[in-house]
Amino acid sequence: MSRGAPRSRRAALALVVGATVLSSLLLGLAGLPSPVLFGGLIGGLAHALTSEEGLELAPTSFRLAQALIGVTIGCLVSGEALRAMAADLPTIALITLGTVVVSVAAGRVLALRRDVSPVTGAFALIAGGASGVVAVARDLGADDRVVTVVQYLRVLLVLVTLPIVTTTLFHPARGVGRLTTDADLPASLLVTVLAVVGGLGLARVVRFPTATLLGPLAVSAVLAAGGWLGGPLSVPTPLQWLAYGLIGAQVGLRFTRASLAAIARMLPLVLAIIATMIAATAAMGAVLAAVTPVDGLTAYLATTPGGLFAVLATAADSGADVTYVLAVQVFRLLVVLALTPALARLLAARPDR
Repeated sequence: MSRGAPRSRRAALALVVGATVLSSLLLGLAGLPSPVLFGGLIGGLAHALTSEEGLELAPTSFRLAQALIGVTIGCLVSGEALRAMAADLPTIALITLGTVVVSVAAGRVLALRRDVSPVTGAFALIAGGASGVVAVARDLGADDRVVTVVQYLRVLLVLVTLPIVTTTLFHPARGVGRLTTDADLPASLLVTVLAVVGGLGLARVVRFPTATLLGPLAVSAVLAAGGWLGGPLSVPTPLQWLAYGLIGAQVGLRFTRASLAAIARMLPLVLAIIATMIAATAAMGAVLAAVTPVDGLTAYLATTPGGLFAVLATAADSGADVTYVLAVQVFRLLVVLALTPALARLLAARPDR
């Protein structure tokens, strides 16, 4: 079946942008995670599935998007979280190792399908930093279409189960605290510019597979943790939207009807794997609460495999230890992103199927 008549590049870009904006608004109103990333994915699909002519976005736009996502992650690092991390580093390291092992094992199960490579399976299900993993998946040899859909399906399931588990198992009080996210706009703009420029410059010197994301992440983390620019710091929301939209559109433009059908066929297996992952990480949270002074709710929230901002908001609202939750979640996120190149090389050494 033909995918439709060719359209000009200008018309294609207009379709992608229009579909992205509309989809993002509707997904945001529905309360879904990362609505702009999925909006961009739908925008890219709108062109890819209806035209014979492919559309490639400028490589510089993708590098900018990766850099902005790196800065967004780096700004989560704070001096307070680092101090909490230092005090409990052995425990946090063990939790992180356990979560990575569970994630890689889940990826290997998904890779039993002949249409999923080991690299794609691992990155699709690795817990921590969905936006960062999606941003570097293609660079590391994974199918970013599968990685995007599965990563955010995991995040969605975590968000759906979070209030159910929290309410039924822990019965927390509500409205105990509030998660402060009001960023200092001038300082945030400054850290964004400094981290993007400095980080991309660093990426040109350090020839590392994910340096376009990790360079800006490292610069912004140093600036955020140092507190020299004040705070709190965060990439301004419109720039975050731009980054997520570009990443989503880049992935969406690579879809075909065949690849879309293939991903749909693997969804039952993916849902079963994700449910098992959520149960396994919850069990690690129970062990953490049993062997350390950390309360059960804090331990559960610290070990959830995704949904960082919803997890932090839940921790604040229920009176859990927000700093501890943030320290564990961000440490895992940074470790995952740092290990992805080595993991990709290890898995790519296996024969392709």
